[in-house]
Amino acid sequence: MKGVYVAAALALSLSILSLVGIVAIYQFTIYESKISQQISDLGSKITILEEELARIRADLRMLRANLSQQAQQIVLVQQNLTSPELVYERVKDSVVMIKARVVVETILGKRYASSQGSGFVYDVAGYIITNYHVVENAIEVEVFFPDKSIYKAAPVGSDPYADLAVLKIDPGGKVLYPLELANSSLLRVGQPVIAIGNPYGFEATLTTGVVSQLGRCLISPGMRLVPNVIQFDAAVNPGSSGGPLLDYSGKVIGVTTAIYAETGEFSGIGFAIPSNIVSRVIKSLIEAGKYQHPWMGIDGVDVNMEIARLMSLPEARGFLITGVAKNSPAEQAGLRAGTSAATISEGSVCGFTLYSNKRINVGGDVILAVDGFKILGIADLLAYLEEHKKPGDQIILTVYRDGQLVNIPLTLGAFPP
Repeated sequence: MKGVYVAAALALSLSILSLVGIVAIYQFTIYESKISQQISDLGSKITILEEELARIRADLRMLRANLSQQAQQIVLVQQNLTSPELVYERVKDSVVMIKARVVVETILGKRYASSQGSGFVYDVAGYIITNYHVVENAIEVEVFFPDKSIYKAAPVGSDPYADLAVLKIDPGGKVLYPLELANSSLLRVGQPVIAIGNPYGFEATLTTGVVSQLGRCLISPGMRLVPNVIQFDAAVNPGSSGGPLLDYSGKVIGVTTAIYAETGEFSGIGFAIPSNIVSRVIKSLIEAGKYQHPWMGIDGVDVNMEIARLMSLPEARGFLITGVAKNSPAEQAGLRAGTSAATISEGSVCGFTLYSNKRINVGGDVILAVDGFKILGIADLLAYLEEHKKPGDQIILTVYRDGQLVNIPLTLGAFPP
């Protein structure tokens, strides 16, 4: 009997286990079904969220487009708002009048005279930018601010070749407001400009105009050609020299340096040293008291149709070398001046007539390009050197020599003092 009970108990246990297994499988099936349903629901929710995200992205794109359009409208509004009167309010405390007592050499000896011009604040330490010719040979300089405060100024450095100078005042407790230099390479002909200075001693005078042309040449007080000069038509007169030429954001695009007039008064053409040259020169003047301009050591004339015909040149462009300085970078590089004399009716450099019915040396090298950049005359060559090179840099000149194009390497020197 005992064996029968054992067998029955075993059978009952097996039946219970089977029943438990069936229940477990049933519950697992139900749980699996629920999990599948939850996964399906989650997938539906993810699909809904993805669709919502896509709508949000579309809305963001539309919002960005609207914001961009509004930003452009704001910029246009700001450009309209940054009219001359607002620019003036922003910069007026930064433009100064400069008065200097200078020594003048005459046939009767030295005498004293006064010089007057304009300038502007370069930084909070008290550095002031002006023209070299405003403070040339000065023995005493004073800086006058619009608030009637007056400061003694000491010369820091000057560059007669770029017609720029730096003065230093001790501002004490006075808060100075430096003007920011713009990138003059971004200027366009027709762009509106503002000139502020002190013509004839009339303090803080504002005039407006446009950029009339770019890339002009001037002859500086140091008797050197200054390239890339800005031509503008805002009225300037004696006393305006050294003042800032500004764009409509209030940034300095140039330093007013000269007017073109036979009477000495403004006749519609003013000139300014571009801010890119100003930036390079002023930094060096503050750090070293001087600026070294790149120098080749050549004399010559821009090629015109007459010279091209005399030399049988393929086209009337380039710079004809008529002289090479002794021990200059040009001499060391092997550049050649002409040795055959010929009479030309007119010869010019940067638009300035140097020769009229005079004999010059022809047959020398004609510079046509520098580092692959085509040049029409010396103005293009000087502009490239001033903007991109310094003494010690090497350039490659493409010259027309004896009917052939020749590439000549040349290491630039520093312009002699």
